[in-house]
Amino acid sequence: MGYWRNHMATIITGAFAIVLTGLWVPFYDYAPILNFVFIMAVPITWFMVLTCWLSQKSADYAHNHGHEHVVHQKKSLSDTQTVQVEIPKKIDLSEIKQIQDELSIELNEVKSSVELKDSEIERLNQEITNLKTLVQIESLKAELANLKILSSKRK
Repeated sequence: MGYWRNHMATIITGAFAIVLTGLWVPFYDYAPILNFVFIMAVPITWFMVLTCWLSQKSADYAHNHGHEHVVHQKKSLSDTQTVQVEIPKKIDLSEIKQIQDELSIELNEVKSSVELKDSEIERLNQEITNLKTLVQIESLKAELANLKILSSKRK
């Protein structure tokens, strides 16, 4: 909780309302405009006090906060727990060499498949460029045919 159980706004607004109410009495006949200011300000500040108090009570109720301060206990280092750790078995050098050989074989297989895929990609790129060239040739042929048709119509 905060200062004054989170009612700090209520207390400060209440103090301001008390001061305004206390000042209203000596300044009642001082000036008519000042009397109007006090007539407007004093009820508004007391309404603000009521609003602050109700909103804090509502917030406390909504969040299930009481005004108790929760004390956290520090954990001491003397609380020990036993942890069992399984020690891995010892691996021979021959087993390590065998695993390394198996991994080397797999690596070589992956490399060869990548090389095959690279050559396939290169072949497909070459076919694409050939097809682009063929498309350009065909479009030129079509333009030439259109020009021939237009020139024959003009004659």
